[in-house]
Amino acid sequence: MRMQPINEAKSGLDHKDCQLLKRLNTPAKIQDFLNSLPFNFEQKGETHHSVRLTLKHGRVHCFEGALLAAAALWMQGRRPLLLDLKTVRPDFDHVVALYRTNGRWGAISKTNHSVLRYRDPVYRDVRELAMSYFHEYFLDDGRKTLRSFSKPFDLSKVGTGWLTTGENLADLAHRLDRSPHTRILSAANARHLRPADRIELLATDIVEYKK
Repeated sequence: MRMQPINEAKSGLDHKDCQLLKRLNTPAKIQDFLNSLPFNFEQKGETHHSVRLTLKHGRVHCFEGALLAAAALWMQGRRPLLLDLKTVRPDFDHVVALYRTNGRWGAISKTNHSVLRYRDPVYRDVRELAMSYFHEYFLDDGRKTLRSFSKPFDLSKVGTGWLTTGENLADLAHRLDRSPHTRILSAANARHLRPADRIELLATDIVEYKK
């Protein structure tokens, strides 16, 4: 999983941003930094900001947080990997950055709620990690919505524009969405899912940042 760290010149990021990302030299430090950034509620329209724009604006949602985390991991010489968790509508997909430590998988996540958060590196494979989110993923009426997860999506294979562009990266988000996914359960088994309990629904009312 190790690779050559991306250097400042290749990244296209300015020195200040590179130094900040280099200081985030463990997954836990990356997660702490993401937690410190207010949530991006996209009040001026949908955004898919590059890492440069995310650091400039100082606000972040799950996709932007996953990109920022992947960039910091790449600075460490780890592969910049994303994992897409795909749901049924009207719920929304969630994107995390993957990392691996001593052969075990973990995830870095930006969310405003008490669920779908950071995962320690204790999972044997990506499926096991993705399944750890299954019972946390539900709508306000308790319906569980997670249905599939992507293969690890390697950002180093799509160039470096996601680090610095001023354009909306919606195309990259769509590319991730269209990438190979593994189905979690059949339609027949989906009919047997039990809704989340009332206490679980109440727990999701806790938010980190007010809109």
